[in-house]
Amino acid sequence: MFGLLKPCQHGAARYGMDAGAWQTQMCGLCLGLRDGHGQLARAATNTDAIVLGVLTEAQQTRTAERTSAGPCPLRGMRRASVAPADSPGVRLATTASLLLGAAKIRDHLDDGETARGAVRPLARVSGRWHAQAHDAAAGIGLDIAPLVAAIESQTALEQAAARHGVHTGPADLDALNRLTAPTQLCAAELFAHTAILAEQPANADALRTAGWHFGRIAHLADAIEDLDHDREHGKFNPLTATGIGAEQAHELLRESNSLLRAALVSVGLERVGSVRWLLLDPLNGVVRRLGRAANVVHACTSRACGSRAGHGSEWSPGTESIETGLGAGHEHSGHEHPADTRKAFGANALLPITSAGAHDVHASYGPPVSKPGIFEGIGIILGQYCTGYACCAEHTRPCSGHRKDAWINRCGCDACNGCGCDGCGCDGCGCDGCCDGCCCDGCGCGCDC
Repeated sequence: MFGLLKPCQHGAARYGMDAGAWQTQMCGLCLGLRDGHGQLARAATNTDAIVLGVLTEAQQTRTAERTSAGPCPLRGMRRASVAPADSPGVRLATTASLLLGAAKIRDHLDDGETARGAVRPLARVSGRWHAQAHDAAAGIGLDIAPLVAAIESQTALEQAAARHGVHTGPADLDALNRLTAPTQLCAAELFAHTAILAEQPANADALRTAGWHFGRIAHLADAIEDLDHDREHGKFNPLTATGIGAEQAHELLRESNSLLRAALVSVGLERVGSVRWLLLDPLNGVVRRLGRAANVVHACTSRACGSRAGHGSEWSPGTESIETGLGAGHEHSGHEHPADTRKAFGANALLPITSAGAHDVHASYGPPVSKPGIFEGIGIILGQYCTGYACCAEHTRPCSGHRKDAWINRCGCDACNGCGCDGCGCDGCGCDGCCDGCCCDGCGCGCDC
């Protein structure tokens, strides 16, 4: 969950919202990390974790509280009204940010992508964030043991896939499901906990389903975007490892986008302006953009009428057991409850994951691409992020070294391209603006399904 959601500033007015409303949650998360875990923890801030605060507030019956924040370079040294650092949604977003930030650092260390002199200090940071995530989770009643187990199992899953080499046989959708399952489980449990914090436990199952599909979208979107780059540099990619083509992966994205929306419809959250603007519209934009990248053109990104994407995929939360084996001869149940899927990530189910084991992946897929070193990365953060430069100009990402457009220009406008159908992204679909869950891709079911 790093950088997937980019709300369109131009679409805020459609829902009667201020274009800077996303910053209310973002600044609240940043300050929550600072106040609870120190200045360095602010580096774990990411744009996708704020959706947890948005979903929590959307389910609350009382008016969301706000507090005044002091001047900040990222706001042009202006004060702002932000989500309180101690609010339930911000505390959940803080927990997620620390947990995912620690995992990302650990992943770089295990893959040998860090300069030797930076290994020890970064390992300390990862360990500190990991411990802080546990403490933060305990404070909001979230059991993160299954999430930690899922995150740690990802390396073993990829190692098992890499040992089979580049997939040349029929597309193995079951293997892809197992590779994306850790991401899906983490997102599912974090989404579900928004209902608990909002004192709406009846919504938890629907939010868990929505999170499951959000995790799938996040994992597959990253795989599609990196497919050509990973092939060129011999790096591991779940699509290459399982023989899933970009077009089929995009169809799975559309399916999950539809089922995520349907889950929110079931609890009445799809019509909440903040949820539509900060979650649903950006996801539609992601699906459309990646459809163009995969040379796939569809009439609509929303398929909530219950039709399935084909390719034999009928997957939903909990339908696969999570194991570390892949490839021929691997068996799985296929019909487990979400709770059983969570149990599959228990501490006893994990394989030991070490930096030495990570080299097995590189043996099959080549060495990692060079990224900024620790000191260069710190320089980028101080010079471009802490000064507000990244908001206004093209800049370098400190972790990947990739060039990125100014934050102010990255508004995800694929979801509001003037088609006139309320942000669903269905160019010329003819559904007359009734895209709140309708299926406008020619299935003929109308807008009431």
